[in-house]
Amino acid sequence: MQLENSFVIQAPPDRVFAYLLDPHNVVGCVPGAELTEEVDAVTFKGKVKIKVGPITVAYSGTARMVDRNDAARTAVLEGEGRETTGPGSGRGKATMSVVADPEGSRVTVLTEFTLTGRVAQFGRGVIEDVSKRMVRTVAECIQANLQTPTQMPGDATAAADQPSPPKPAPPEINAFALLLHLISVRFQRLFGRKSA
Repeated sequence: MQLENSFVIQAPPDRVFAYLLDPHNVVGCVPGAELTEEVDAVTFKGKVKIKVGPITVAYSGTARMVDRNDAARTAVLEGEGRETTGPGSGRGKATMSVVADPEGSRVTVLTEFTLTGRVAQFGRGVIEDVSKRMVRTVAECIQANLQTPTQMPGDATAAADQPSPPKPAPPEINAFALLLHLISVRFQRLFGRKSA
């Protein structure tokens, strides 16, 4: 399956690209995700949880940056994971690019992936909608983090005197609630067409 998502961040492209290359920044914005180990400079292990109704599906896996072009502001990440409580698995490749946009930077992520197990039962439509919601949540988090004032050189003492507020954890995506929403929308479209 292949999905493409893009979003605009109101910050310069070089700053956005540098921010996205740090896995701590990205994982901190992904709902239900946790970075568990840095194997080396380009390989990371982590976990992610996805709620599906009363069931929470948890994955544990490894991601590796296989290509990076700072001049073009592109990066390619490959990853694979397994369900921690079931036979499901996932494998994928994500290609990210950051380009200048009139509002700052446009981030585009092209993802090719394969899923097996319980999540795969939902099909492309639900997976696309979950993906779009998750990308929107991630984009809002990145925007908020990049708008946080950065410390200027020479302000080390002022920064040390003021503790930074903790970042709130992003909410988990509830796939069951999303599924109900999609069914509701589709019924509204169906009945809207018949009454017109």
